[in-house]
Amino acid sequence: MTAAIMAENILQALLTGLLVGTIYGLLCVGLGLIFSVMRVINFAQGEFMMIGMYAALFCFQTLGFGSGLGVWLGLVASAIAAGVMLYAVGAILHPALLARVTGTRVAGSEGDGHYPQLTLTLGLSLLLANGGLVLFGSSPHTIQTDLSSSAWTVGPLLGDDILLFLNKVRVLTFGVTLLVVSCVAFFITRTRTGKILRAAADNALAAIYMGIDVTRAHRLAFALGAAVTGIAGGLLAASYPFQPYVGVEFVVIMYAGVVLGGMGSIRGAFWGGLTIGLVQQMSSLVLPMQLQGAAIFAVFLAVMLCRPQGLFGRNTDRA
Repeated sequence: MTAAIMAENILQALLTGLLVGTIYGLLCVGLGLIFSVMRVINFAQGEFMMIGMYAALFCFQTLGFGSGLGVWLGLVASAIAAGVMLYAVGAILHPALLARVTGTRVAGSEGDGHYPQLTLTLGLSLLLANGGLVLFGSSPHTIQTDLSSSAWTVGPLLGDDILLFLNKVRVLTFGVTLLVVSCVAFFITRTRTGKILRAAADNALAAIYMGIDVTRAHRLAFALGAAVTGIAGGLLAASYPFQPYVGVEFVVIMYAGVVLGGMGSIRGAFWGGLTIGLVQQMSSLVLPMQLQGAAIFAVFLAVMLCRPQGLFGRNTDRA
């Protein structure tokens, strides 16, 4: 292999890893929002992504977003609509199920309610996945557009030796993802409601004494985390084939990214997901696809050994 080909492969893997890693980061932000505020390990987060994928497919094809708005805007609108649907799902599920095993209701109980939380979210995951199988069948789907199979060419670079390719739908996903992450970061750090969420995350009891409705804050965080994951799923549906059990393939990546970035740090969750995307794509240069997961967790373990709190986590950071 010549130096030019090697350089081309490395640069292409870096670009692809950046594009893929941003959508992983958005998935991790959705999970990180729920964990940061509620301290709940939500096993159903992958199924929220799956619902977002089917919701975006429904909006794009059945509701005619693709034909009415055009491919570019139609994909974005479908993903946003999926996020709105998942926000409603989260807002309904929290008072119906999660509120019964979280917050002040379980304060002081054994494990602070973590055992029923794990059982509940695992059961919800199985219910949603199997319900999806009944409703949608097991055949894989995707939002098929010309953008998914076309790319922009960058180069030639260094004379005529290096050509790089940017998949159009992944570039669109990259741009929308950065916009959504920026909006979430602004909401959490700059708005009054965001400060309420951070107060409820830091010390729920003190927040109650200050007049904050912690249950309402938890409901908002759960719904917002579901919405962000729904948007990510809607964007991913244009480049990744999906079926009702697709959540299992991504939930491990979500948790690895959240822990890698730092438990309780939303900024860290995004960078953790981005890191996983880069490692996954760079490892493809030297490893078969079956071993890419091993490369991810090798880096994960190395970071945990050197920095157990994660890349951006601190003992005092809760949101």
